[in-house]
Amino acid sequence: MSVTGITDAVRADFDARLADADEGGALELAVGLVTSGVSAEDVLLGLVAPAQVRVGERWESGEWTVAREHAATHVSRLAVDAVASAARTAGRSGGSPGHVLVACVDGEWHVLPSHILAEVLRLRGFRVRALGGSVSPHELLSDVHQNGPDVVALSCTLTFNLPLAHRQIETCRCAGVPVITGGTGFGPGGVWAHALGADLYAPDARGAAEALLHHWPPVRCGESSVRAGAVEEYAALVRRRPELLAHLAHALRDVFPGLRDRPGTPGTPGTPCIPATSASPAWEHEEGTEFLGRLLDSLAAAVFVDDERVFTGQLAFATTYFSARSVDPRCLLAMTDALADPLRGSPRTLNTLSAGRRYLATRKPGSHRPQ
Repeated sequence: MSVTGITDAVRADFDARLADADEGGALELAVGLVTSGVSAEDVLLGLVAPAQVRVGERWESGEWTVAREHAATHVSRLAVDAVASAARTAGRSGGSPGHVLVACVDGEWHVLPSHILAEVLRLRGFRVRALGGSVSPHELLSDVHQNGPDVVALSCTLTFNLPLAHRQIETCRCAGVPVITGGTGFGPGGVWAHALGADLYAPDARGAAEALLHHWPPVRCGESSVRAGAVEEYAALVRRRPELLAHLAHALRDVFPGLRDRPGTPGTPGTPCIPATSASPAWEHEEGTEFLGRLLDSLAAAVFVDDERVFTGQLAFATTYFSARSVDPRCLLAMTDALADPLRGSPRTLNTLSAGRRYLATRKPGSHRPQ
């Protein structure tokens, strides 16, 4: 074994147990590392976290179904709990550095990163209260008032949730509580976390713990750079979302004659569906609708933070995802073209669409992952 006890062979073994949804085997392996002397933090961040990244990659590439990804993620969550429990059996000396409230931003259901963060902070001696996935501003504010944390830690994995993250950060600022952020949704180096007014950013759970220890007590120093004009265009896009989805349905039907609408909820127009192939008949239904909606949400989020990379990153992911499922990614280019006319009165949005079109015109399917 290596110094940390986590070799490539150990990682491959753990990956195989996740692939088989082998709860007992995965927990035995992870806890066994802790009892053999490997630090629980190393197991969480050097074994479980990177294994979960590979789980996501297998789903994205089409190698795994959604059900298989969910099963593996369930095992990962159990492993986090088991590793943390094994580490706590020996107890911990010394007082707590402080109280941290950990939550996912509104609309964010990728809970495992925040789960790992909560356990790493506990291992470092912090008192932690974890709220789980998709916490609304109202829920967050209520908990802050009731429990008085020293700092709120917000996790965001998906970039189209950035406007919702901004609401969370502003809620904490109004309550006088500093915010530390983390997760790929905040962009490279946390660029969008800083733009939204976060006080601290950390790339991973270990970085968050060290940042808090080195900046304790945390102070409010962040300042939002979101512009009023961007907020106005974002709000307009949100209001027009159903209309824009319906417009896309008609526009894409002209490009792909086999495209059909799926009936929407009562009182709403039909929702657009991605054209299916013989290899992917399910794409006439929920997945196609969800992807078009997410692309619109990413466009809106890019306008909100005034950074085209939010949109082009989602396009990169969608291109890879579509190609892996035999869905023609040319529909993405058709989508950007179709949106130009109804959004001609929104300059920031048009600039972002143009950036997306340039990106798609110069990229080959599957050659890039999201930024």
